[in-house]
Amino acid sequence: MTRVVALILAGGKGTRLEPLTRDRAKPAVPFAGAYRIIDFTLSNCINSGLRRVLVLTQYKAASLDRHINLGWRFLCRELDEYVDVLPPQQRIDENWYQGTADAVYQNIYTIERSRPDILLILSGDHIYKMDYAALIRDHVDSGAKATVACIPVSLKEASEFGVMRIDESRRVTGFLEKPKNPEPSPGETDRCLANMGVYVFDANFLFEELCRDATITNSAHDFGKNVIPSIIDRFPVRAYPFQEKDGSVKYWRDVGTIEAYYEANMDLVRVAPELNLYERDWEIRTYQPNFPPPKFVFAQRDDRVGQALDSLVCSGSIVSGGCVERSVLSHAVRVNSWAKVEDSILFEGVDVGRHARVKNAIIDKGVQIPEGARIGYDLDEDRRRGFTVSDSGIVVLGKLDAFSE
Repeated sequence: MTRVVALILAGGKGTRLEPLTRDRAKPAVPFAGAYRIIDFTLSNCINSGLRRVLVLTQYKAASLDRHINLGWRFLCRELDEYVDVLPPQQRIDENWYQGTADAVYQNIYTIERSRPDILLILSGDHIYKMDYAALIRDHVDSGAKATVACIPVSLKEASEFGVMRIDESRRVTGFLEKPKNPEPSPGETDRCLANMGVYVFDANFLFEELCRDATITNSAHDFGKNVIPSIIDRFPVRAYPFQEKDGSVKYWRDVGTIEAYYEANMDLVRVAPELNLYERDWEIRTYQPNFPPPKFVFAQRDDRVGQALDSLVCSGSIVSGGCVERSVLSHAVRVNSWAKVEDSILFEGVDVGRHARVKNAIIDKGVQIPEGARIGYDLDEDRRRGFTVSDSGIVVLGKLDAFSE
């Protein structure tokens, strides 16, 4: 039986998501109120029957490590099942990981102890549901040395990704990382295939290629920039399009920017979102803190109504005479009387004072919004206060941001 080990790369700085990544790794950023971003990749592994998982961390990993210890230690070690965190060990040199390939290379010794036949390389900062077992079967049946999962994207989006060219047999014949002028795929006019950051390798083959890449001084030691382009002319590399049988695109989001993160959360408050969190046959697991059910109080009393419309509201939250619309409330959020929250994402423990107004905002954990405050209504004023305002006008308050008079 083929022995598969999944490696989740979770060490990126996530600078484009600041201030949400000011003191946490990007995969540990809360998502959809109840989850962390990495929960989607980890859940894909469990739902795909993969129970040997190594999480490679690096920057600001304390929150991520704590979350995995709380929510992902249910596998049976006696049956050789695990989700283990691998912090940088600097076994090879004293440098931080130089790229995604270097992160795996520096952990070859530990990975080899798991005796893998196949290595599944994953990113810990994407939102999607994928059956990795089908991907691995396709790789094994094809006889390829490596398989790259890809997704159709518009040419406008493609410059943010690695772009692949394939032939009729799905062999990868070209690979460019973030090209300025991407070309459409054969038979397409406005779409091309983008690299999802999901790779399957024959383990021994990958070890040899990583050792080879490590000797190249001008390499960025990255899978997309270096390893994949260097092998496509020498070995069979296969593409695995992540799409429905009718060719329609499946849900996959890179939430590496404030805009992308905000939009992916807002997708979920729609009546019929593309990403269904309620499927019982593909559950998203996470650590669930022991909070009581959400509560909504004051029904048309003293001109105040505690209500949430078109929103996600997690356990422990109290909407006490305030109004919430098209928003995501994490655990233990409180919205007080006559306050209004619109089109916003509130992390755990946020307290919105009476008569406060919040719209088009992301509020980090534990922030206290004073009575009568306004956020998202005057962007110049929000900037003056030191809050982050994205290009599209999303206001972000980090944990340490404070209100000025």
